[in-house]
Amino acid sequence: MDRERGNEFVEKLIKLNRVAKVVKGGRRFSFSALVVVGDGQGTVGYGFGKANDVAEAIRKSIEKAKKHLIKVPVKKNTIPHRIIGKFKSAEVLLKPAAPGTGIIAGGPVRAVMEASGINDILSKSLGSKNTMNILKAAFNGLESLLDAKEIASERGKTVMEMWG
Repeated sequence: MDRERGNEFVEKLIKLNRVAKVVKGGRRFSFSALVVVGDGQGTVGYGFGKANDVAEAIRKSIEKAKKHLIKVPVKKNTIPHRIIGKFKSAEVLLKPAAPGTGIIAGGPVRAVMEASGINDILSKSLGSKNTMNILKAAFNGLESLLDAKEIASERGKTVMEMWG
């Protein structure tokens, strides 16, 4: 079952970091990998893995990303409304865009949008330049998005009744 699902996910490596630990015999290198996975239809997740080998670090991060997937409301290849995601000192502004605009985003936010299947979006990273914090801020924003159908069903109305 997991192998079948693994083939349909888009995997994007955001950052690969080499860390050196100085020991008696010299330096020991280990690697950390930050990865985003998504199905291209509104489901996306990220994972962070560490190991002594690059391939093992990437594999671990992909496994963790698949365990922590979120569902993003996608409306006509963009997001339903403007939102600012925050994590520590990083802020990410996400704005819906007209069809044909493309993904106007940098670094980690671009990878998240490509993996989630959002093709038209405007974004701006504000505050921190830390890759991990920007990624978490982007996910905070995506998790906070409201879906019109969900709100309407919670209120016991149809979408047409709400928007009039």
